[in-house]
Amino acid sequence: MSDNLLTPDADNELTGHNYDGIQEYDNPLPGWWKMIFIGSIFYGVLYMIYYHNGQVDRSMLVEYQQAVAANLRLQFSEIGELNPDRQTLLTYMDDPKWSAVGESVFKTHCISCHGSNGEGKIGPNLTDDKWKNVKTIEDIAKVVSEGAGNNAMPAWKTRLHPNELVLVSSYVASLRGTNPAAAKSPIQGEKPIPPWDEPQN
Repeated sequence: MSDNLLTPDADNELTGHNYDGIQEYDNPLPGWWKMIFIGSIFYGVLYMIYYHNGQVDRSMLVEYQQAVAANLRLQFSEIGELNPDRQTLLTYMDDPKWSAVGESVFKTHCISCHGSNGEGKIGPNLTDDKWKNVKTIEDIAKVVSEGAGNNAMPAWKTRLHPNELVLVSSYVASLRGTNPAAAKSPIQGEKPIPPWDEPQN
């Protein structure tokens, strides 16, 4: 290594720092680096004002939720507002397009308690023939809407669109008989119920 580098003779270009014989030049920062640094500070201030002013939540999550809601409203305009009656629930159980919407609602809100395939975790198994608060297919929509078990199953009527309630209920009904792996054993109080399409007395 050159002696000039080890012992620089331009003393006025050194910072005066000396660490065990190691010295450093007092070189100015490059202009482009200063511009990026100043620009980052300026951008950060604008970002904080725009996204964190406490007036309007402009987070990506909110934008995504708004987009999903707008898309749902657009789709729901095709079918109007659904009623949670037996025929409607049976109809949408076998409709691939709308069952996918019900599945999406289920995957978003239900899997933490019922498992990704309805096999049951904290909540009961939704795939077998034994149910506690459900005797007919309409009861699924009622439980989803109003909750059950002293809020162990929360009420979703204020958090979901009425059509989402119907479609997720149809999807839950479609899980019956799927027999996923590691399905939870029946809980206390569950009893066998008739098939969904069997008329009730």
